[in-house]
Amino acid sequence: MVGTQLNWDQYATAWARLHGGFDPRTAAPVVRAWLRFAYHVGYVLGRLRVGPTAVTVFGVLLCFCVPLLVGRVGDGPFLGSLFVLLAAVADSVDGAVAVATNRTTRLGYVYDSVADRLGEVAWLIAFWLLGAPGALVAAAGGLSWLHEYVRARAVSAGMREIGAVTVGERPTRVCVALVGLLVAGLTGLIDADLTAGTITMATTVWVLLAGFGLGQLLSAVRRALVDAG
Repeated sequence: MVGTQLNWDQYATAWARLHGGFDPRTAAPVVRAWLRFAYHVGYVLGRLRVGPTAVTVFGVLLCFCVPLLVGRVGDGPFLGSLFVLLAAVADSVDGAVAVATNRTTRLGYVYDSVADRLGEVAWLIAFWLLGAPGALVAAAGGLSWLHEYVRARAVSAGMREIGAVTVGERPTRVCVALVGLLVAGLTGLIDADLTAGTITMATTVWVLLAGFGLGQLLSAVRRALVDAG
């Protein structure tokens, strides 16, 4: 029933059903701690009657702040990195609110996916503003979009699981954006001319991981659909 709060074990079971059977209680300690943190924040927000859509919108607004802040002299990249981190927390918490309060919907899943893509566009615009080549930025965005598109189409075609957990997943993109902006800020303190080179390297890492992850996913999708067919 909508509004009913789930305890941690109930939440973990429900979360696993929505994520290809992956049980957060058996995850690595860091992953388990992150998911449990998201659950507790989601639980509190649920008690305060804050809906998952509101958290999703807030997360997108945090992402949009990143390209607006990175141009600040001195602390811009650091502020951008902070807002990427806050947006990542919101991205985990919106789903936690939905699951913890039994408010998961197919429409909410679509909203969350759209919000993730918009957020990544904002981060990549920030990379471009700091000096990353436009073609490289476009490749990073295109490969990440294609990764999610292939998985969605494969599920529509009959793939029952997520296919494979690749090196190009959403958490990887969050880490690249977070660390890339942070390191760009640090190198900029040494020499402002180093910022562009650093963020270009971060974008290159994004492209390489996204490309390799797409290859992993395509291989998994082929096995899953050939076996199913």
